[in-house]
Amino acid sequence: MVRCAFASPLGPMTLAATDKGLAGVWFDGQKHMPDTSAWPVQADHPLLLQTQAELAEYFAGRRKAFDLPLDLNQGTVFQQQVWQALLQIPAGQTTAYGSLATRMGRAAAVRAVGAAVGRNPISIVVPCHRVLGANGALTGYAGGLERKTALLELEAAETSEAATTITP
Repeated sequence: MVRCAFASPLGPMTLAATDKGLAGVWFDGQKHMPDTSAWPVQADHPLLLQTQAELAEYFAGRRKAFDLPLDLNQGTVFQQQVWQALLQIPAGQTTAYGSLATRMGRAAAVRAVGAAVGRNPISIVVPCHRVLGANGALTGYAGGLERKTALLELEAAETSEAATTITP
C-alpha cells in the first residue's frame, strides 16, 4: 500500500493504492480511516496521479463516473458486495439503505448494509454519499454530513426519495 495527499475543495484527503488498484480515498480524519502513517508516500504513483486528476475533474463538474481500477479486498465478502452495489448508483441519483439491501437480495440486512456502506474505504469513487435514510433523510456519512450534502449538490442529486430513488 502506498499513499499520497490530495487537496480537495472539501478538505484534505488521503489516497491509497496497491498493485491491484485504488484502495482508499478518505477525507483526513473521517470515521473508519485506517492509520496510514506506516504506508510510504509515493506522490508520483501512476494510479494515484490518475486518481487525483479524475477527482479534480469530478470536483470541477466535468466528471460523473470514474475510470479507475479498484482494490476492494480490505473488506469482508459481504462488505465487498455492498461496495460493488454502490458502484451501480449513477451520479445525480440516490437510493435508500433499504432499497440497496433489497436490490442485493438482502432485504432483512438493512443495518448490516448500512454498516458496510459506512466502512466504504473509497469515498466518492465508490459513491456511498448517494445512499440516504428513509424518506430521503441525509443520514450517515463517514466524511461528515456537510460533505455528503456538498457532494450531492455537486452531482445535482435531489434528496427527495420519491424523485430519485433507484428501486429494486
